[in-house]
Amino acid sequence: MKSEAGSLTSDIQTFAFLLRPHILASKNRARRSDRSDYARLAMFGGIGAAVFAALFGGAYWLTARLLSYEEFGDFLLRLGLSWLFVTFLAFLAFSGVVTSLSTFFLADDLRLLLASPVAARRLYLARFTRTVVQASWMVVVFLTPVLLGIGAARGAPPLYYLTAVLVVAPFSAIPVAVGAAVTLLIVNVFPARRARDVLMLTGLIFAVCLILVFRFIQPERLLRIESLPDIADFFATLQSPITPLLPSFWAGESLFAGLHGGIDMLHASALWTTAMAFTVMLGAAHDRWQFIGYSRSQEAAKARVTGLRLVDVAAGWLPLSAIRRGLLIKDVKVFLRDVSQWLQLLPLLALVLLYLYNFRAIDLNRIPYMSGVLKNAYAFLNLGLAGFVLATVAVRFVFPAVSMEGFAFWIIRVSPISFRDFLWSKFWTGVVPILVLTEGLTITANELLGIDPFLKTVCAAGMIFMTFALVGLAVGLGARYPRFGVDVNQVAGSYGGVAFMVLAVLYIIVTIAALGWASAVYLYRLSNQQPLTGYDQLRIALAFVSVIGVSLSTWLGGMRSGVRALEKMRQ
Repeated sequence: MKSEAGSLTSDIQTFAFLLRPHILASKNRARRSDRSDYARLAMFGGIGAAVFAALFGGAYWLTARLLSYEEFGDFLLRLGLSWLFVTFLAFLAFSGVVTSLSTFFLADDLRLLLASPVAARRLYLARFTRTVVQASWMVVVFLTPVLLGIGAARGAPPLYYLTAVLVVAPFSAIPVAVGAAVTLLIVNVFPARRARDVLMLTGLIFAVCLILVFRFIQPERLLRIESLPDIADFFATLQSPITPLLPSFWAGESLFAGLHGGIDMLHASALWTTAMAFTVMLGAAHDRWQFIGYSRSQEAAKARVTGLRLVDVAAGWLPLSAIRRGLLIKDVKVFLRDVSQWLQLLPLLALVLLYLYNFRAIDLNRIPYMSGVLKNAYAFLNLGLAGFVLATVAVRFVFPAVSMEGFAFWIIRVSPISFRDFLWSKFWTGVVPILVLTEGLTITANELLGIDPFLKTVCAAGMIFMTFALVGLAVGLGARYPRFGVDVNQVAGSYGGVAFMVLAVLYIIVTIAALGWASAVYLYRLSNQQPLTGYDQLRIALAFVSVIGVSLSTWLGGMRSGVRALEKMRQ
């Protein structure tokens, strides 16, 4: 007994010791925080608090509304809990796949740990705990306000909140264990560095399908009176992915029992026993195949550089100087060769399809007396949403353009290339595809809405100026606040990226306000069948000139600011 107790104490001490470096690293990052880190923390902390309040308020309002439906409301709440957990179940599984690839096979400290006198079982438990925490923290953050809102609306007893904690822990471990097992299988088939691209592609395709399936269910049918006979079919569709054999069903049933002050021992026991069983089985598989997979992950990646001659041919037709043409070809080829970059366009494609489908599904003609006004209002809503899509794409793909040069930026510094040519090549590389995307969104959505031709022209022209202004601002600020030594995926969340998003939102608001005011003057006269007066024409012209002036100043000012920042860097 004493030897077993000593072994357990040793396991606990080793487990804590293996987790300690990550805790100390977090403390050191907090100590080395500078002003930009605090500004970013305040910015994202405020956004997080707003999202938390919105989720809490939405869950509270919806649960309170369901209370008025008596037994039907309880059925919907029970179904909603199961749907909530089944959604997060899929997310946790894919997050576990990607996270375990890093923690078990690609982490930098594995070379030291595997060569040290640490038992494989203890190393596995420490790595699996880290994987569960990293893969599930976002789910816990989103679940917390939702579950708190449901409990507050139903006046739940303290047992409900204790049940929530005891349910979320094993529920998070089960899909992460499944994802880690899938990763272990894939890494023993493919090298780990190639498996990362395969898993990323699979995860993005899954996310795209999930978004599209949820939208095509058409939950807005519940708000239409004429679709009441089809509600039974609608609920049958909702119940189709819910089965008593899934952990999401066990979690939903346990929480629903806690709402009424009871304990569902059957489903709670199923959660905990399954989580422990999966952890033990994954540990056995880890002992058998982890080192083999890790050895395969140390293979050097094969350098397969494609020529992409089509890019050279297309660039040859552009009216650019030889230097700018060469820089443009370099940027395009680097982007196309980086799988992690262009794969991120798949969720964007899904959001674009969802965006256009929503406008197609809007039936404003059902309100005959207000359809014209609503269509014109939706035209500027479309312009604003397309502007936010533009800002998001710019901060993700255009703002890091200079930082993507990495430590090879010294080649640009010592080469006989002016920073003006270098930065303008970044601008033209980003502005053309973004202009095609945003202009296509604006024109297509306005055609689906059937708005006034004058508004179609105003919105299309406004989007052109917005694209040039925001892409120029993104390139300029990216040159003023480069981060060459970090992962490109982290550049968008830096101080410069946050500053760009703030300025972009302000610019979009000012532009839409000016264009909307000028269009309102025109549409008011048109609806009353009155000609525009000279004063009206002057006001409309001033509004349009103001938009053009602000857009040109933002565009050219941002580019010049970036060039000056790079020239100071050379000095």
